[in-house]
Amino acid sequence: MDTKIVKSDAEWRQQLTPEQYRVTREKDTERAFTGQYNACKDEGVYRCVCCGAELFDSHTKFDSGTGWPSFWQPLVPESIGTEEDRGLFMKRVEVHCRRCQAHLGHVFDDGPAPTGLRYCINSASLQLDRKR
Repeated sequence: MDTKIVKSDAEWRQQLTPEQYRVTREKDTERAFTGQYNACKDEGVYRCVCCGAELFDSHTKFDSGTGWPSFWQPLVPESIGTEEDRGLFMKRVEVHCRRCQAHLGHVFDDGPAPTGLRYCINSASLQLDRKR
């Protein structure tokens, strides 16, 4: 795993759009069905919008019907961190980038085989590096 990236709020605000900052640094969620990657079928690698870490491969993306890009496994499991999230009066598992601590979304145990997991990720936290 790469070295941890630590920046001030001012540095993150300068680098990111307001929506990207709100989602990745303030742990917000974009509205369902509004993200640029929700219905995207392009092949490539999804990277962290904050630090460029490789997170998900397009071959593990599936249509969960939830309105957010969903994946059944990370590209490199060590690139993803998780922690309990008890916000919104429910217990969930938050997913973040281990390299820069960017909030990505949540993981649920209702996904398809072979993992049974659904990584429900905000488009605003991702940057697709399309295959050419």
